[in-house]
Amino acid sequence: MKPTIMVVDDEPHIRDMLTLLLEMHGFAVSTAIDGADAWEKITQCPPDVIILDVMMPVMDGITLCQKLRAHPETTPLPVIMLSGKTQFGAEAEGLAAGANYYMWKPMKTVELVANIRTVLEQVGVPA
Repeated sequence: MKPTIMVVDDEPHIRDMLTLLLEMHGFAVSTAIDGADAWEKITQCPPDVIILDVMMPVMDGITLCQKLRAHPETTPLPVIMLSGKTQFGAEAEGLAAGANYYMWKPMKTVELVANIRTVLEQVGVPA
């Protein structure tokens, strides 16, 4: 069974690009358009890893990550923040919210896939 990666980003072209990239690397992919949409989907069917944009309408990535960490059912879900927010303190803010990794857009594919495989291994999901 393929690990499921949820891509949460308000930009359709980013969701599409990441979906294609991740499927090419052997992952199943689900998507959400913002933090609120992701929260609803995660509570119904949790993915193995969440790739989370930071700046989104309705519910941003920092708020969603904090919400995930505040609920026992979702606390262990690995989160990789992938954001265009690169100013000083952005990475620290993401990690303080509970992200396992904070990566900048545009990202290196090999680094993203390596981080996904690392967090899957940490939670005992075969990659």
